[in-house]
Amino acid sequence: MAHTLIHHEDLLVFTQQVMMKMGVSKANAFCVADNLVASNLRGIDSHGVGRLKRYVEGIKTGYIVPDAEPVIEKETLVIASINAMNGLGQPAGVFGIKKAIEKASNTGVGIVTVFDSNHYGFAGYYAMMALEHDLIGISMTNSEPLVVPTFSRNAMIGTNPIAFAAPTKSERSWVMDLATSVVPSGKLEVYDRTRKKIPLGWATDETGHSTDDPAQVLKNLYRGLGEGGIFPLGGEGELHGGHKGYGLATMVDVLCGVLSGGNYLRDLKFFKEGKPSHPRIGHFFMALDPSYFIDIDSFKTRMDDMIVRLKNAERAEGQGRIFVHGEKEFEEQDQREEKGIPLDDKTIESLIGFSEEFSIDLKFIESN
Repeated sequence: MAHTLIHHEDLLVFTQQVMMKMGVSKANAFCVADNLVASNLRGIDSHGVGRLKRYVEGIKTGYIVPDAEPVIEKETLVIASINAMNGLGQPAGVFGIKKAIEKASNTGVGIVTVFDSNHYGFAGYYAMMALEHDLIGISMTNSEPLVVPTFSRNAMIGTNPIAFAAPTKSERSWVMDLATSVVPSGKLEVYDRTRKKIPLGWATDETGHSTDDPAQVLKNLYRGLGEGGIFPLGGEGELHGGHKGYGLATMVDVLCGVLSGGNYLRDLKFFKEGKPSHPRIGHFFMALDPSYFIDIDSFKTRMDDMIVRLKNAERAEGQGRIFVHGEKEFEEQDQREEKGIPLDDKTIESLIGFSEEFSIDLKFIESN
């Protein structure tokens, strides 16, 4: 598949302008654009500007309220409950993590739930915002049911990601951002577009058994019946720990859905009976100040020590390098900031469509 490069600054401006054309405020449009482009910069293209179409269509169909602003429903010195008012997930997410950071800076810990929200992009974006304040950041969200519980044959739970970021001194920050499923749904779509079989153990068909046919899995998931789905982290059954991924996904739904007052499991839908429906997605944010436990300089020095020791661990035969979480993404960001962000044909087609629809200039890097 061919790729075209675009400078991240130009992509940010373009994406923000598209959202503003949809009735989103300049500040909230920036939240969406910055999240999407940051995802592309870090090589997480499944959550990058290819998702812009999803938000535009969500506003057009009515399940996303473009001019909604998050509202604090409950608040103490340590916790807050925020109503996203069925608006875009990114502005609600930024509002939520900033509130958690504010509370952690004052009391050592801040815990915030958000309900009645929408897809908020990639989870690590919010956890990493805490790093600027020498805080540990945690971010989670539930999502539409695409994952089957262990030993089930019907999707019940979302891919429900967990992100955790810890500050360091000299090493790059330790940033973990992972789905609680074997793979995200976007990876199945890539295999389907390229007509490749998926590895057994990634997903199940409508009978509850592992399949290598991505088209069948996607058809089952998105035709509204919720049959089949992606396996939880660890894969099919319990042999390789699939029940642990199932438990982690459920934990995220407890914190993001049950605790927040939002939807969870199969109640979380963008369409019901063929009509647009507010999914009422929930998020969970936590910021923690290490200095309440240990001197902050000592904490960051110890984090450096941990990272260096992990990277210098004895390598398995034939392996050239050991990575720590976030390292590959930071290196990818360095490359893409310098050379530009590569976009696949489908994403380019979508962006050109928005450029024509809204009369917004779209600048690609000219090839030599």
